[in-house]
Amino acid sequence: MNKDLVIGVDVGGQSAKCGIVDMMGTVLKQTVMRSENYTDAQQYVDDLAATLKQIIKDADVAGRIRGIGMGVPNGNYYTGEIENAVNLKWANKSKVKFADMLQKAMGGIPVKLTNDANAAALGEMTYGVAKGMKDFIMITLGTGVGSGIVINGQVVYGHDGFAGELGHTTLVRHNGRLCNCGKTGCLETYCSALGIARTAREWLEMTDEPSLLRNYEEISAKDVKDAADEGDNLAKKIFDYTGTLLGEAFADFIEFSAPEAIILFGGVARNREYLDEPIKKSMNANVLPLWRNKVKLLYTALKESDAAILGASALAWEIK
Repeated sequence: MNKDLVIGVDVGGQSAKCGIVDMMGTVLKQTVMRSENYTDAQQYVDDLAATLKQIIKDADVAGRIRGIGMGVPNGNYYTGEIENAVNLKWANKSKVKFADMLQKAMGGIPVKLTNDANAAALGEMTYGVAKGMKDFIMITLGTGVGSGIVINGQVVYGHDGFAGELGHTTLVRHNGRLCNCGKTGCLETYCSALGIARTAREWLEMTDEPSLLRNYEEISAKDVKDAADEGDNLAKKIFDYTGTLLGEAFADFIEFSAPEAIILFGGVARNREYLDEPIKKSMNANVLPLWRNKVKLLYTALKESDAAILGASALAWEIK
């Protein structure tokens, strides 16, 4: 039987999104496995395998699956292991041979994994706005800030499989915010969803400026977006500040790899109307004249509900 389908799995701390994908990038069937309460890796793998077997049965595609691609926090492309993933209770203290374990549980169907941002880059290159590009940087803006770097058509993994942690490059050298990674001043602490909320809380304490955000006990990035939509000046300034910082960081990234484009993906990237102008202005003000106004700033065009699955599934097409 022709093995013309793959499975994509996006593993997160709260859930695993799973889907069967064809060569055109159509998600034929998908499901979600809740995963926040797992503490044992083997139990997680067993239940994930059961979920995948059920979706294969429901789609009536037994024997047609070429392989399984996975986007996983701290996933090592070379070894198939997850290493000290702080947001996964079952993999936060040691290495888990995740690809081998799942391949065995799935009766030998090949499994490949990488980190979630690299998977997003592969998905964009296979199905999205980066189709045909050989040099670009994918920036995932969500709870954290991740990145996938593509040079000459290849994702950069580095010698150990973990290259591309641009979210943990140092943005603020002195008195920077403490990051979950243990460093201070990381880009992630300012420009992620959590970083935006933190900026809002800090600014509300520093100023008496009227703002709708003063009506919230717990402020989220979505609250900042909602306030900006209502015309709140402080909320708009928070996005302008965030975009300016992103632009400064992107200028450095451009000088590293000279990409054709920087592509934004994730929940924070949906605030395009507030971020696009300050990012471009700051990026072009801080980059060498050699690249000024040359690098495109793009946004994912993948359907939001399918994007994570498509990104992970792209990895499975590498399986021969």
